[in-house]
Amino acid sequence: MEIKIKNISVTEIKSDLLIVNLFEGTTLPGGATGAVDKELSGLISDYVIKKEGFNGQFGKMYVLSVPNHKNITKVLIAGLGKRDDFNLNKLREICSKIIQKVKTMDNVKNVVSMLHGAGCAGFEPEDCARIIVEGTMIGGYSFDKYKSETKEAVKTFTVVEVDKTKFSKAEEGFSKGLLIGDTINYAKDLITEPAEIITPAKLADIASNLDLDEVKIYEKKDIQNMQMGAFMAVSQGSIHSPRFIHMEYIPKKPKKKIVLIGKGITFDAGGLNLKPATSMMTMKNDMSGAAVVLSIMRNIKKLKPTAEIHALIAACENMPSGSSYKQGDVVVAMNGKSIEIDNTDAEGRLTLADALCYAQQLNPDVIIDIATLTGACMVALGSVASGILGNHDELIQKLIRCGKDGGERLWQMPMYPEYFESLKSDIADMKNSGARGGGTTAATLFLKNFVKDGTPWAHIDIAGTAVIDKPILENPKGATAVGVRTLLNYIMSE
Repeated sequence: MEIKIKNISVTEIKSDLLIVNLFEGTTLPGGATGAVDKELSGLISDYVIKKEGFNGQFGKMYVLSVPNHKNITKVLIAGLGKRDDFNLNKLREICSKIIQKVKTMDNVKNVVSMLHGAGCAGFEPEDCARIIVEGTMIGGYSFDKYKSETKEAVKTFTVVEVDKTKFSKAEEGFSKGLLIGDTINYAKDLITEPAEIITPAKLADIASNLDLDEVKIYEKKDIQNMQMGAFMAVSQGSIHSPRFIHMEYIPKKPKKKIVLIGKGITFDAGGLNLKPATSMMTMKNDMSGAAVVLSIMRNIKKLKPTAEIHALIAACENMPSGSSYKQGDVVVAMNGKSIEIDNTDAEGRLTLADALCYAQQLNPDVIIDIATLTGACMVALGSVASGILGNHDELIQKLIRCGKDGGERLWQMPMYPEYFESLKSDIADMKNSGARGGGTTAATLFLKNFVKDGTPWAHIDIAGTAVIDKPILENPKGATAVGVRTLLNYIMSE
C-alpha cells in the first residue's frame, strides 16, 4: 500500500472510499466532514446522523454508498467518541481500526482520508499527519509472504489537508510518520519470520548492511576472547554459532551517549529444561527486543537525533543437545561474576549480563535494555502493559512518559533487594533463577549485578506485549514491535 499526502480541495477528491470523522453527539458536522457533507448535499447530516442514528461513538463506523457522485464511490464515517476524551493516542487507534475495516471491503483500491484532528480537535497538523500514518501502517500491516493466495489489498492511501496554510507542517509530520511506521513494521517482519530464517548470523548480516557510522560483528572466537562466559553458555547447544552485534550512530557534537540492548534469542527451546510444545510455538519471538533496536538503528540516520546511539545484541539460540549447558554448571560473566545455572530456560538474563558488561566499556550516560525476559511479567501485567524497572527513577519516569506519548504503556515494578534472596548460591556469586514469586524483580536484580553503580539503567520487560493473541488498542493480533515508539520518543527528546 502506497501512502501519500496531498493538498487538494474536497471537490477535487477522487476515490473508491473517502474517510471522514464525527465526534459523538454531533448533529451538524463541521470542518472537513462538514465540507464533504455539503459536497454530498447533506447526506451525512440528514441521512447518516438524523435518519440512521449514527452518533459518532468511538470505534463505530458507517459506510455510505454515493453511487450518483462522479468522483467518490463510498464514504466511511468514523466515530471519534467524546471530544473531551479524544487525544493523539485515540487518533492512532481509530486510524488503525479504520484501515483494518477497509481491508475487509471489496473493490476498494484507492482510499482518501481527511486529516483527522487538525480541525475540530485542535491538534497540530504535523502531529495529526504523523499519527494518522502511524496508525494506518500499524493497522494495515500483514505478513503473508508464505501464503500461496492473498487478498488483493488497497493500492493507495492518500491523506488530504485542504488548508494550504497547514500543509507544509502536515507534510513534515507525514514524513516522520512514514519513518516511524516503517520502523515498527520492519521490526514486526523480523519478529514474525521463522527462526530458520532469522538466525544469529542473519541478524548480524542485516546489521552489517545498515547505513551506520560503524557496525562491529563478533563471532564465536571473539566472544570467547572477550570472556563472555554467560552468553557463550547459552549458545553452546545450538548448531548456529552466536553473534555479538554492536551498531553505532555518532552525530556531530553528541549531547549524550545512549546504549540500547535488545535480547536476541532467535529461538528459545529452553535448553535442557525443555519448554512444553505449546510454550515453544512462539519462541521465535524471543528476539523481539533485538528486532526493536535493530529496526531503530535501520532508520536512525534519517531521524537525526542529537544523541550518540550504540545498539547491542547478543544473538544466539537456546537449544537442547549433547553440548548444551546444564543445571548445576557455573559460568563466569565478562565482569568476573560467577553464576550457578539453576534453570537453562532462564537464559535471556545470561546473555544480557554480558551485553551489560560490554555496554559499560563504552562509558555511556544511559543504558536501556528491552527483552522478552520473564513469564512472571506476563502473569503480572498480561498483554496490556510492559514492565519497567531499573536503578534510576528519573530515567524510568521519563521512559514511562515517552511510552504514554507513543501509546505504549509501561508499569514500574519494585526493585526491593529482598527479592534477590532466592538467587543466592552456595557455590557461586548468584544463581540465574530462584523462587517462583517475584520473578520479574528477581531477574532485574540479577541484571543489576552487571551494571556499575552510578550508570543510569532501565530494563523493559516485554514478555507479555511483544506478541499478542488478540487485538489490543491499535495493535492487531501478532507481533507489536512494542518499544519502538517509546525508545524513539526518548532518543529524539535527548
